[in-house]
Amino acid sequence: MRICVAGAAGAFGMKHLDALGKIDGVSVTSVVGRTPESISAFAKDRGIGHATTELAESLARDDVDAVILATPTQMHTEQTIACLKAGKPVLVEIPMADNLADSREIVRVQKETGIMAMAGHVRRFNPSHQFVHNEISAGRLNIQQMDVQTYFFRRKNINAAGNARSWTDHLLWHHACHTVDLFQYQTGEIPSEVFGMQGPDHPELGIAMDMAIGLKTPSGAICTLSLSFNNNGPLGTFFRYICDNETYIARYDDLVNGREEPIDLSNVAVSNNGIELIDREFISAVREGREPNSSVVQCLPAMETLDRIEKIMTGK
Repeated sequence: MRICVAGAAGAFGMKHLDALGKIDGVSVTSVVGRTPESISAFAKDRGIGHATTELAESLARDDVDAVILATPTQMHTEQTIACLKAGKPVLVEIPMADNLADSREIVRVQKETGIMAMAGHVRRFNPSHQFVHNEISAGRLNIQQMDVQTYFFRRKNINAAGNARSWTDHLLWHHACHTVDLFQYQTGEIPSEVFGMQGPDHPELGIAMDMAIGLKTPSGAICTLSLSFNNNGPLGTFFRYICDNETYIARYDDLVNGREEPIDLSNVAVSNNGIELIDREFISAVREGREPNSSVVQCLPAMETLDRIEKIMTGK
């Protein structure tokens, strides 16, 4: 399978390139970047045959079977729809869009074209969260509360690699999206109650730097989520699952119980890398002609919940 990666030279584009290199029968034949000079040099360094600044150029190529979009959020809707209309299955990094209307439009076009589209909700695939999901599915565990902290120090416009960013990230539509989708995925329910509060906007970035979000399902499970771009360490997202039979703490691809005893995840999946696992699901779904876990249809309810929260926070 021949893949185009758009945004290949960015922090997550490179994560996808590294992951794809571990999957048999997959090659990256085209990359899309911001400037001709930088993306051409990047492609040459990586041994990739085609580089361009225009996604349409890659979509027109016969040696591109599917596309991974690791581009700025504000480009996701237009680019995802372009891939679908070109007949190319697409994996778009989280979030698929930064508003509900665009998310619904992506789903509409996906259904209209019948081409597979997947959103990069990697928390569904991290072995730590897969372990908990398997326990729930087997009837051995029920969530009472998820307590989640998403903390970064980003008072300047930088990406996960610490480099200057050409676009502005968003705590709600990107980082809260991870947890809202995961909570709905793990409980199998849509929240019946939600609330949200946000702090003042950054004077230059124009985004809220601190948020508090709460969710409650019809069965009574709750989720409390704290997010900040003002936190000066430790950085990342930390999940505490408080369940009826056990407590688990997930830190990316690692899992411990409430007593900080490590949980063996070696038999959960073929890899301990969430990005590799989501790419494997994308490739497998394309090859098998099936709907993937984390399809845009499956992830739309999370976007609807985010819209509800945003309306509460902004009063609109």
